[in-house]
Amino acid sequence: MGRSFANLHINSKNFEKTVEALKELSEGHPEVLGENGDQETKDVMYVSKSNENWISVLHDYFVWGTVKEIGKTLSQLIEVPVMTAGYMNEEIFELSFFKDGDIQAERIFCEEWTRDEYEQLKEERLNDDYLREAFNIHNEDFDDFISITSPAQAVDKLSEIVRMSLWSDSEWIPYEETLKKRFVKYEF
Repeated sequence: MGRSFANLHINSKNFEKTVEALKELSEGHPEVLGENGDQETKDVMYVSKSNENWISVLHDYFVWGTVKEIGKTLSQLIEVPVMTAGYMNEEIFELSFFKDGDIQAERIFCEEWTRDEYEQLKEERLNDDYLREAFNIHNEDFDDFISITSPAQAVDKLSEIVRMSLWSDSEWIPYEETLKKRFVKYEF
């Protein structure tokens, strides 16, 4: 087994509004965060204003397989696009965009043998024009990006494109000084 992570990113300049939406997500939709509604403990999220365009969020329940549903739900609570990133065992990097509760675009980066091994591994909605516009990148750079089959290379390239590291997970915060400095803990 290799390294895995999952996180989500909100395309917003309004940090306070994003934190309010995360609180609403925690209180109004606990089921997508793995809660049953009997919240005796606080819901912990780590939030970072990663750059002028993106706010990053980490949570213990974010893993490949759950982060998409959380991003979809959050996109219903906030008027801006939500990007989810799920990276599993160095075999799969799944990138999804949501707006108003609907998937706008998705791209899965993996080797062909991985697609064969995971029979259900298909993009929900291929929409390269949406991705190109969301990342604001030129055609030739975008073509290079979407042709990548190595999940790790795709994460590195996308981190470079959006000018923030996607290599982050809530489980890593106690062990990585850069994440400790970058993310602020919120309890809802």
